[in-house]
Amino acid sequence: MTETEIFNKVSEILVDQFDLEDDEIKLDTNLSEDIDADSLDLFEVLNRVEDEFDIKLAVAEEIQTVQDLVNKVTEQVNA
Repeated sequence: MTETEIFNKVSEILVDQFDLEDDEIKLDTNLSEDIDADSLDLFEVLNRVEDEFDIKLAVAEEIQTVQDLVNKVTEQVNA
């Protein structure tokens, strides 16, 4: 799975979770600062991402931007 495909799926989850428009999600979007995700929101997003990609993500504190999340998913999917 390519990074672009992963970004598109992650973007869909974020758009749905936070009621955003597609163009509001970019790789440099900061989850807490740009879309006001709190720790519970991030937990829910990570659960949805784990379910979508059938993976396990550890250490949510390391995930601050969409790029961070895409990188983690890419690592797990391609492992």
